[in-house]
Amino acid sequence: MTPRHRPWETAADFQIGLRPIPLADWLEGGEADPAARKDPLFETVRGLVWAEAEGSRPAQAEAGELVDAALGPAPLRPDLPPLYAAARRTPDDLCLMEKDAAGQWRLTALSLSAGSFFTAEAVIGRSLGELHGPVTGFADRFLVRVQRVFEGLRPELALERRNWTVLNSDALHTPSSAPIRARLGEVTPRDAGQGLHLRVERQTLRRLPRTGGALFTIRVWLAPLGSLAAEPERLAAFAAAWRAATPELRAYKRFDLYDDLVESFLADPQPA
Repeated sequence: MTPRHRPWETAADFQIGLRPIPLADWLEGGEADPAARKDPLFETVRGLVWAEAEGSRPAQAEAGELVDAALGPAPLRPDLPPLYAAARRTPDDLCLMEKDAAGQWRLTALSLSAGSFFTAEAVIGRSLGELHGPVTGFADRFLVRVQRVFEGLRPELALERRNWTVLNSDALHTPSSAPIRARLGEVTPRDAGQGLHLRVERQTLRRLPRTGGALFTIRVWLAPLGSLAAEPERLAAFAAAWRAATPELRAYKRFDLYDDLVESFLADPQPA
């Protein structure tokens, strides 16, 4: 099965790319029991997957109400932080943004069980600009626009964007790039279709009307690169996007590490 979302078909550069979607389409589901995956991480490596700032509980609770409205009510879990209690009901990671006294949007709580090379304890409290610092040129090209998006969010509106990369890992929980890239030599050109995976992030943004915060969600979908082999048009679109990616995007995503393997697959696309 090819990935549910294929953002490489529409962009070969980093883009904000937010578009409105119906509230009914906000959470996609697709995982029978997210808590079975998230709870062990919460118990054993909590600092990697959970963090909260003091004073964030009211907005956390309101974020939980949005999840309840989308999925139906759930038993109360007073033993858990409200945002985590909500996050364990959905495949999505949940990130709470609130404005500080200086008017800066900051990350005040997050459940991050499928983070792409970052951890909850490392990013809690960061501003929008600090969170996107690794994206080449973000401050100059996008920061003001993203801040305007946050300021203009309306409660009845849900926004969506999608992001993608290629990794030699089929794991959702990827807090660090080092162990994954250290195993890159295990993937041969012959098995690149199985050893490389498309990692697609479907992200959404919603306003919290009562507390004034914003809820950012991240849903990760994974599929072997070889899943494209059965659909020539999809494969051609991926090949075009890979080869047309801007230098900035290639540097940020470290496409150079995978070029030889990806080109070997494109030359002889074997299904996964």
